Amino acid sequence: QVQLVESGGGLVQPGGSLRLSCAASGSLSGPYTLGWYRQPPGKTRELVASMRSPGAASLGAAQYADSVKGRFAISLDAAMNTLYLQMNGLKPDDTAVYYCNVYDLWGGVDYWGQGTQVTVSS
Repeated sequence: QVQLVESGGGLVQPGGSLRLSCAASGSLSGPYTLGWYRQPPGKTRELVASMRSPGAASLGAAQYADSVKGRFAISLDAAMNTLYLQMNGLKPDDTAVYYCNVYDLWGGVDYWGQGTQVTVSS
């Protein structure tokens, strides 16, 4: 069982930066992936960035949606059970509710946070 709580959203101007945090509690017995999703107004939820859990047997770099490559970076502070999304060069199209996600690979279960609003506007 995992519980996730996002924070760090807010109103920023185009070109600005913002760092989202996802505090996790609980644990899983097997491998999992970590990620950030977002849901723009009137649109479906989409994957923004993802990464493997620490110590995963299969190596792989973080994955990013084409729309955010070079601007966003996902990272994990494993000791603090906190996942981050650093967002730079923000654009109005980045406006969305952002959700933290943990996917249990063995159990096939998604865990979600409550979401945090990011608004990019002048």
